[in-house]
Amino acid sequence: MGQTITEKIFSEHAGHEVKAGEIVRVDIDMIIGNDITTPISIKAFEESGATKLARPDNFCIVMDHYIPAKDIASANQAKISRDFAYKHDMKYFFDEKDMGIEHALLPEKGLVVPGDVIIGADSHTCTHGALGAFSTGMGSTDLAFGMITGGNWFKVPETIKVELTGKPGKHIYGKDIILELIRMIGVDGALYKAIEFTGEAVQYLSMADRFSIANMVIEAGAKNGIFAVDDVTLKYLEERKAENGGLRAEPKIHYADADANYCQTLTINTAALSPVVAYPFLPENGKPIETAVADDLKIDQVMIGSCTNGRIEDLRIAAEIMKGKRVAKHTRMIVTPGTQKILLQAQHEGLIDILINAGAVVSNPTCGACLGGYMGILGDGERCVATTNRNFVGRMGARTSEIYLANSAVAAASAIAGKIVDPRDI
Repeated sequence: MGQTITEKIFSEHAGHEVKAGEIVRVDIDMIIGNDITTPISIKAFEESGATKLARPDNFCIVMDHYIPAKDIASANQAKISRDFAYKHDMKYFFDEKDMGIEHALLPEKGLVVPGDVIIGADSHTCTHGALGAFSTGMGSTDLAFGMITGGNWFKVPETIKVELTGKPGKHIYGKDIILELIRMIGVDGALYKAIEFTGEAVQYLSMADRFSIANMVIEAGAKNGIFAVDDVTLKYLEERKAENGGLRAEPKIHYADADANYCQTLTINTAALSPVVAYPFLPENGKPIETAVADDLKIDQVMIGSCTNGRIEDLRIAAEIMKGKRVAKHTRMIVTPGTQKILLQAQHEGLIDILINAGAVVSNPTCGACLGGYMGILGDGERCVATTNRNFVGRMGARTSEIYLANSAVAAASAIAGKIVDPRDI
């Protein structure tokens, strides 16, 4: 019996063939911390008696949740990570001078590559599976173990195969595909499983689409999401290599065997999809845009950004729709570019002018609004359309507020209309 991509990555790292269900100890290629989770890891690291990082060039801290600090508590929290980074002269420490949302910044910097084993104390670390890596979220003390030893223990997950067929139509993006999958299997439909995306439709998906899809597999309970490396991936890597003077490591490319064992196979016809909107209060509550339009849902706020949909492609989509138009009188709009580089590119292309002239507020790269931290908190009873990844009760503020997850085209069009509308009608 052949192997899935995830099994092959673990086999290469373990030095022998492994199958789903086996428990293995392997070296980790990149450990990712942020200003919220890393202080816990640092405390465990220091309490262990450790004095140096096992693999210092395989550890990265990105300050992205409450940066710039929103209050004294967050400033002190950030100080813990800063002091640790300076003490250990960390090569990969990203603060306000070169900031970005971690799961947008690391691929941009060429710090994650195909074949890697990656962990982060953030559930959306699975984003990096878009590059053909095994990438998953773990607890802060798991990170500390990796900081101390350079490795960790993993149970190799079974794999669900998702075949994407057809060709996505106008304003159908990776966000719609992953929301449709979560609608199909539910928020616990892939518990501790890998999801491998295959099929003829993959060729039509940009890296931005793939990052969005891999980012949200955790919302179905998955351990990781993964795409095979193809020409789109290789072009993306070559661009990162040119921009950064190289990649952190040489890619190790793996493909699933024809006779690989999958625990389940699902099919999504992307040609038949309408934009999908996930209603409160779970990402599995996906409905076609036609339903949302019929429900005549007035909105108070729109948020475009996050590690899910804060890339340059999202800003281009929004600007194309909003050019020469204005955000509705009763609606607010926040745009959060994923990194400073994305913000600069958007300025260069004139996108920021379009968005601000339309009435949007453009913030620094931050996770703030997405997790209900700052920079866009919702009040009692307010309704928001967001390109983020979660719409739980109280996720972005008041417990009586509502979040509707959607792609960037739906968000931009809805900001103009002041209610949820179909961008294909504009």
